[in-house]
Amino acid sequence: MADYEIERVISPPFEEVSYVLWKPGREDALVVDPGFDPRTILRLLDKEELSVAAILNTHGHVDHIAGNRAIKEVFRDAPLVIGQGEQHLLTDAEANLSAGFGLPITSPPADRTVADLDRIEYAGFSFLVREIPGHSPGSVVFVCEEAEPPFLLGGDVLFAGSVGRTDLGGDFALLARGIRGKLWTLPERVVVYPGHGPATTIGHERQSNPFVGVHAGQSETAPGEP
Repeated sequence: MADYEIERVISPPFEEVSYVLWKPGREDALVVDPGFDPRTILRLLDKEELSVAAILNTHGHVDHIAGNRAIKEVFRDAPLVIGQGEQHLLTDAEANLSAGFGLPITSPPADRTVADLDRIEYAGFSFLVREIPGHSPGSVVFVCEEAEPPFLLGGDVLFAGSVGRTDLGGDFALLARGIRGKLWTLPERVVVYPGHGPATTIGHERQSNPFVGVHAGQSETAPGEP
């Protein structure tokens, strides 16, 4: 039985998955990668009578940060946390790709930046930060092995059956090395909560992922769009 609650909020037009997670009995929660539907996130928080302990951004692309401002306006004391290599995307509409879609969007600046192997604690969760660039300049994943079941908040690094796209200034070889070197060492039962699509596990992706799994070889060829 899980010792935490996690809810998905999927927002168009990119079908990005935001997460709200909390521990039963606590009154605070984490909001992860709030996208284009912050209203649903705020309604969920209100329904569950939860405050926000922190906003975690796995990276700074617009579909993962579009809701930052709306959440911060309600929960002003909640720190906005992002990888040190991504913080500039928050306030640069060109860098976060929103300008290219004709709708420039920026976020409040980071309150805290994190780097590889940092440990952070919010809302009763303890996370190990792993920096895995390649999809974006400094994507991070947040690994919580102490939870039951253990999990990671993966953003657009690793998906069920795929990996993050690298055709928008990314680097597939760098992304693949990061996944193989930093995620495949985790226990097989770790649940991956990605930024698009369904949840998966480290064990399943390590064995079967066609791009970075153990049977995929050491390809330097980038996948198509996930």
